[in-house]
Amino acid sequence: MSSEQTFSGPEPDQHRRVTVKSNPGFLERLSETAGGTVVGVGLFFLSIYILFTNEGRALQTACSLDEGLSQVKSLDSYPILDLQNNNRLVHLSAQLQTLTPLHDPSYRVVVQAVKLRRQVEMYQWVELSESRDYKENGETKTETTYTYNTEWKSEVVNSRNFDKEIGHQNPSAMPVESVTVVAQEVRVGPLILSKGLVERINDFQTLRLKDLSAFVVDPFLSVHDDYFYHTQFPLRPQVGDVRVRFSFAGLSGENSHLGPPLTVSIVAMQRGEKLVPFKTKSGDFLEIIYLEELTAQEVFAKEHQYNTMKTWGLRAAGWFLMFVSIQLTTRILYTLVDWVPLLRDLVSFGLKIFALCLSCSLSLLVIGVGWLFYRPLVAAGLGALALLPVFLARSGLPQKKNE
Repeated sequence: MSSEQTFSGPEPDQHRRVTVKSNPGFLERLSETAGGTVVGVGLFFLSIYILFTNEGRALQTACSLDEGLSQVKSLDSYPILDLQNNNRLVHLSAQLQTLTPLHDPSYRVVVQAVKLRRQVEMYQWVELSESRDYKENGETKTETTYTYNTEWKSEVVNSRNFDKEIGHQNPSAMPVESVTVVAQEVRVGPLILSKGLVERINDFQTLRLKDLSAFVVDPFLSVHDDYFYHTQFPLRPQVGDVRVRFSFAGLSGENSHLGPPLTVSIVAMQRGEKLVPFKTKSGDFLEIIYLEELTAQEVFAKEHQYNTMKTWGLRAAGWFLMFVSIQLTTRILYTLVDWVPLLRDLVSFGLKIFALCLSCSLSLLVIGVGWLFYRPLVAAGLGALALLPVFLARSGLPQKKNE
């Protein structure tokens, strides 16, 4: 059973709600722990899958990068279309080019770039909640404090889900939608970028509106701090007011006041006048772009570095999942003794140490098995190297006995 009490806070936009719950019985706690055990078993096998397959993925990616580096052909700084490179892996560094500028007619914004993004925000009510549990008169109580503020939000906040909607209603929809416009054709030299390469050009920069304020003719539109405000009073917004900010990525205009065109470095397969993914013998696809000028060797070195970081990141994630899974699985032991305060604390500490040690050992074991499966020669060499001191020590024992 539970009951609720509501108290007004010291501020008009803040109130507290107290919920009273009866303490769960032993069987109820045991049932909840059993559910956690099932989840723990699932997470345990998931962690093994992540740790094991990660070693194969890392090896496959490394082999693909080595294969790509051995086959890549670097083009000149100002390349011309050479059909002899058809179906070959090529590398080039050059400036981005787009045929026509991107524009937003509603706000008279024109930018020569790969992407133009319009981000819309609306001034809305936001509910914040903080909860704390405490015991009083043998009962467990939860006190939740709800606070209401107004903020600029890029998505509609549904005020119907507020604990107290009266006086905090938000509009149900945005009067202006956020949108990202992408250039239809993006070139680097004579070659056209694939959709996958264009999607990775995301160096968005805020469009400065100082030079555009003179073009604002709408009397209900004002410019302040690089935002278009749909109000004449941007410093005193009301709930429902809207502001719009523009940003661009992949600057490609030759004579733009925003700066020079962006220089990119690309590794992909040339097919006619298009750049498409290159499939390696290992089964991976190479389609790489960096938003800076790099040589082919530097591009592949960065990819190897990223592969190493990803490998260690997945190893850490796999270990953490295994640690959590062991904790959930052994939680039932804590539930059996949680009615004894001193024993409960000792068991809790012991189970954490047990989960930490076991997860570390099993993670290393799974990674080792992965190496043995995916890299048998390397694993055998490391095993022989590890056993070498033992053989040397044992071979020296008879001599010491004879002496």
